[in-house]
Amino acid sequence: MNLEFTHKPNYFLYAQLFIRYTEDQLHKDKKASHLDISFEALKHLFQEDTAAVSTNLDSILHIASEYKVETLSGDQRLIQKYTIDVEDEKILLEISQEAAQALIDEQKPLIAPSSMDYN
Repeated sequence: MNLEFTHKPNYFLYAQLFIRYTEDQLHKDKKASHLDISFEALKHLFQEDTAAVSTNLDSILHIASEYKVETLSGDQRLIQKYTIDVEDEKILLEISQEAAQALIDEQKPLIAPSSMDYN
C-alpha cells in the first residue's frame, strides 16, 4: 500500500498576515523606520504554527518583503531589509519611510507579489 500525502505550507497566506500586522504597527507609530517583532507575537499571529516561526520563517519574510506601495518615485518595497535575530527571538525590519508615508498618510494600497514568480 502506498500512501502519498504532502503538507505544503501556505507561505503567501502567512506573508499576507505578516504584512497586515506590519501595517497595523506602522499605523500605531507613523514615524517608525525600524520595527522589532517578537517570535511570541509571530506565534500568536500564525496561530501557534511552530514551523511558520522557525523553519519556514525566512521564506515567509522573503515574500512579505516583496510587497510594494506606489509612491511618487515609483513602486517601493515597504520592507527594505529584514533580519532574523534567533538569540533574542525577534525579527528586525527596516521600513521604507517613503513607502510607509504613502501607505499610511496617502492611503495607497499595498501591491502584493505575484505568486506566479514562485512556482
